[in-house]
Amino acid sequence: MKNWKKWLDRLLTLAFGISVLAVVWVLLQVTSFTSFRVPSPSMYPTLIPGDYILVNKWLMGARIFDIWEAVENKEVPIHRLPGLRKVKRNDVLVFHYPYPMREDSISMDILLYYVKRCVGLPGDTVEIRKGCYWINGTRKDKRWARMDTRQESWQDDRQWNVALGWTVQQLGPLPVPARGQEVVMDTLTAKMYGRLIEWEQKKPLVIRDGHVCLGDSLIRSYRFCENYYFMGGDNLDNSKDSRYWGLVPEPYIVGVATRVWKSVSPQDGEVRWNRIMKKIE
Repeated sequence: MKNWKKWLDRLLTLAFGISVLAVVWVLLQVTSFTSFRVPSPSMYPTLIPGDYILVNKWLMGARIFDIWEAVENKEVPIHRLPGLRKVKRNDVLVFHYPYPMREDSISMDILLYYVKRCVGLPGDTVEIRKGCYWINGTRKDKRWARMDTRQESWQDDRQWNVALGWTVQQLGPLPVPARGQEVVMDTLTAKMYGRLIEWEQKKPLVIRDGHVCLGDSLIRSYRFCENYYFMGGDNLDNSKDSRYWGLVPEPYIVGVATRVWKSVSPQDGEVRWNRIMKKIE
């Protein structure tokens, strides 16, 4: 009888310890770090298919929202805890793809994540001239700043910039909105920012007789409620990014990808030991 009680006590202690570890693990996943597998070559050579990346949520602050409501594709308020720093240009970010349901409206699929490099910050002006990025009037010569000038194969797949006459070779200038920034509303800015404004205000934005209307109200200017980011893949010849579908709202950003903690070849299942704990730059 004593042995039975002794073993039961040990089992209860073990179960309690496992439960505590599980709770700690979930809290760390929600507030500190999480992991994602890279499925495509859009960030080659920085990231390759089969890489498992560690995403730091502390840097810009973890998000708090109703996960169960989000799983049901309901619109949920997203709050962010205080972070250690703001997003920097050239950071590699993991975020929810903003257009999973329809290309003309922003929504969040909690299970659909993208990983791209931050090309344009809130307040920046992004432009592409002859296949090269220009940020605030300065040409960027890093690896994500050039693309094959012959690339136009995806032109028919462009979603948000067709009305503006932009292509992946000639885009912008596009001022990236920052929280609190006010813009004059005309037909050009309505085409640039219409989907962002509709997402923030939950009202349709339309052009009537050359005037911009939000719902039933005529508007001459608009002040943004959120920060937005222009994202690009390092493998510009094979990356669907902000050139095609537009800007990413800050609440949709999960965190900053910092390291490849594991890498497994999708072809043969071999571990790529040379990529273990590789810093993402």
